[in-house]
Amino acid sequence: MFKKILGQQGEDIALKYLKKRKYKILEKNYKCKIGEIDIITKKKDILCFVEVKTRSNKNFGLAKEAVNFTKQEKIRKIAAFYMKNNDIKDIQIRFDVVAIDYSDATTPNIEIIKNAF
Repeated sequence: MFKKILGQQGEDIALKYLKKRKYKILEKNYKCKIGEIDIITKKKDILCFVEVKTRSNKNFGLAKEAVNFTKQEKIRKIAAFYMKNNDIKDIQIRFDVVAIDYSDATTPNIEIIKNAF
């Protein structure tokens, strides 16, 4: 239960963080038969697929280290599905990670890793 609350809290923080930086939010928690992408945004002429990772401690590593190869491949497939279903062509895309880390403070450390994979 705590993990789900922490994850939702992280996604809410990431949304505010991205909006503040002039990202246009297109979708949040986009679900399809393949899986889910946390946030889909547009920044200028770039379509961004964003995975959000939140950590309350370092027991399982840093938040930004949590998107492994298997997760990356799944996100790529979901992104392709999203683009095909929405007839999106001829646009630059990017895969970002928003890492939110509470391990050293009560105020989260927020980092966006652009072109994470």
